[in-house]
Amino acid sequence: MMTATSPSHAPFHAVDLIRSKRDGGELSDAQIDWLIAEYTADEIADEQMSALAMAILFRGLNARELDRWTKAMINSGERLDFSGLSRPTVDKHSTGGVGDKITLPLVPLVAACGVAVPQLSGRGLGHTGGTLDKLESIPGWRAAGPGLVPADKKLYALRDVTGTVESIPLIASSIMSKKLAAGTAALVLDVKVGSGAFMKTLESARELAQTMVAVGRAEGVTTVALLTDMSVPLGLTAGNALEVEEAIEVLAGGGPSDVVELTVALAREMVAAAGRDDHDPAALLASGVAMDVWRSMIIAQGGDPDAALPTAHESDVITAERDGVLQSLDALAVGEAAWRLGAGRARKEHAVQPGAGVVLHAKPGTRVRAGQPLITLHTDAPERFSRAREALQGAYMFGEAAPQMRPLILGRIV
Repeated sequence: MMTATSPSHAPFHAVDLIRSKRDGGELSDAQIDWLIAEYTADEIADEQMSALAMAILFRGLNARELDRWTKAMINSGERLDFSGLSRPTVDKHSTGGVGDKITLPLVPLVAACGVAVPQLSGRGLGHTGGTLDKLESIPGWRAAGPGLVPADKKLYALRDVTGTVESIPLIASSIMSKKLAAGTAALVLDVKVGSGAFMKTLESARELAQTMVAVGRAEGVTTVALLTDMSVPLGLTAGNALEVEEAIEVLAGGGPSDVVELTVALAREMVAAAGRDDHDPAALLASGVAMDVWRSMIIAQGGDPDAALPTAHESDVITAERDGVLQSLDALAVGEAAWRLGAGRARKEHAVQPGAGVVLHAKPGTRVRAGQPLITLHTDAPERFSRAREALQGAYMFGEAAPQMRPLILGRIV
């Protein structure tokens, strides 16, 4: 049975570190290194790390502590090295949102600009989708890669069940440890703001972005962040195969304007950070070159780019109750509906339905008539429709005048 404190022969005691941070003290570099190493090795109990995480939630970590905490997280596992590649490297991370399929067209587009993208992606949890879930809806495609930052895997799960997810230092170290361990020389962050994002206010999103940029730069990685709107879903789809289909439309030169705008904006930031801004991502996207890269990437990981994507067996259409201009469409509600239909999971070990999700037939600013299709729900389990409809009650409003639209890109942090 694990004792309440670390062994007596250890250089530190977990309880002392908890008390110190609880009372507003600073943790030394040696204490942080010891803490992360011992927790990863199961020598520190979850209840002790839970108490420390709560202390950090209230007391925070200063810049030195956060930098060292991130380094210790990275050192808990492997660190990839791409310095031998003949082309520069740049990665991208999104803090997550609804309909955020940007990574799918973005990675091949940036690769088409002569830049290597060591993309580290995850699975969806709750109302936000995961890039791996989307890609795994392509027949045959399978993820590959080492297990980086084992300390984060443990701590992330612990924060999820102890009410400490909101700690900005812990969010920043979780994201940045994984991205830095992936060995990229440059990093562009897409920090979402709004109802469908983790950060609901511009102020909190800016604080997170500034924190992560500082961590990256302290590690010698060129780091830039864009603050982008997530009050409305990105594009017209939320769901795995549905979003892949939309991403392919973008690579083919079409697709929703907001998805194209953000893909090109992030691509420009990435190629500039990698020192390859002699390429114009917008022109390359229109040329079809990025589609060729997409196909080769899918094939390289066992997928069939020509195979039909999975589709759900059942659908249900929500129509407009009246004539008017759509004023708003809440991203969180759309994400919740997609999750309830089977596109997402409540726990990491749960399976998802690849064809489940939501298709939007109108976005804010669109004029619709009564009875016109507004949203189509897709699932293999029709008993899920009622709960998805419940999630969407009050999620949209109609009016007569055109709504005031918030720009997609709200700020840039360097």
